[in-house]
Amino acid sequence: MSISINLTAPDISVSPSTAPRLVMGPVLFHWSPEILRDFYARIADEADVDVVHVGEVVCAKRMPFFNNDWPDIIERLQRAGKQVVVSTLALVMGDREVALIRDLADMPDVLIEANDLSAIGILGGRPHMVGPYVNIYNEGTLRYMVERGAVRVAMPWELPQTSIASLCKARGPAEIEMQVFGRVPLAISARCYSARAHGLHKDGCRFVCGDAPDGMNVDTLDGAPFLAVNGLQTLSGTYLELSDEMADLHDMGVSLFRLSPHRCDMVAISALYRQVLNGEIAPAQARRHILDVAGDISVANGFLHAIPGADLYRIPSDLQPE
Repeated sequence: MSISINLTAPDISVSPSTAPRLVMGPVLFHWSPEILRDFYARIADEADVDVVHVGEVVCAKRMPFFNNDWPDIIERLQRAGKQVVVSTLALVMGDREVALIRDLADMPDVLIEANDLSAIGILGGRPHMVGPYVNIYNEGTLRYMVERGAVRVAMPWELPQTSIASLCKARGPAEIEMQVFGRVPLAISARCYSARAHGLHKDGCRFVCGDAPDGMNVDTLDGAPFLAVNGLQTLSGTYLELSDEMADLHDMGVSLFRLSPHRCDMVAISALYRQVLNGEIAPAQARRHILDVAGDISVANGFLHAIPGADLYRIPSDLQPE
C-alpha cells in the first residue's frame, strides 16, 4: 500500500511568515474518486488558498480508492501555485500503515503532516508538520516537536485563547496553524461507528461511511442534535466558525488558518475567509454568508472562549445589527 509521487517542482521549505495564509485541510470523509478529483480541480483552479492538504487521515481501508489519483492531483495543485502537504493517518494500527509513512518519509519532495506519534517517530530529523491530532498542550511539548524537525504545528481544536497565546510565544522558528471552519474531530477509535450503525462488522463495512459525505448526524435519546460519525471518527455536530477571531489569533502568532472541506461550495467558503483576512468584509457579515453557502448547519466557537465547545460565544462585533 504505497503512493508513488513524482513531483516536478518540489518545495517543502517553510519560512516563518507574518502574513496570514489560508489552508484547505485534508478531506476527512469518504467521497467517491470522481467527486474528490473534481473537488481538488476546483481548489487548484478557483480557490484563493495558499496550502492544500491531500491524503487519508481517518481510515486505511479507504486508501486504495485514491492512490492512483494523488500524483495527478498533487501536480495540478502545485502548477496552480499551492503548497501541498500530505496528511497521514490519525490512528496507525498496523505494519502496512507504518510502511506507508516510511515510504513518504523517504521522499524529499513533499511536506508531510504527522497525525500520530508513530509518524512523528519516523519523520524525526527531517522537516515535517505536526497535525492537530497530536496533543500539544504545553510549551515543553511544542519545543520538543520543533527540535525534532517540526516546521509547522497545527493546534488541537479544544485549546482556549490563553493556551494558544502561550504556545505561540514558545513556537520558536515553527509556524502555528489553526482550524477556523468545519466539523471538529473529537475522537478516533479502532471501531467503525458507521459500520456498527448499519449492523455491519468493520471488516465487511461496505464503506457505508460514504453514504454520509459530511458525516452521519447523531442525536441524543431525546432527539437533540449531538455529534456526527465518520467511520472511525467522532466529529462535532456543530461546525467550527472563527472568522471573528482570526484577527486576534493572527496577533497572537497564528499565521495559517485551516478550512476543513465539506460538500458545500468550498471555493465560496474560502473566498469569504480570504475577504475577512484582507479586511474587505466584516466577520459578522462573513458568517451570515458562510451560513448561506454551507446550508443547514449550526456554528460554534466555544472551545476558544473556554466554554463548552458546542456553544457559540457572541462577541460585540457579532451582535451589531445588519
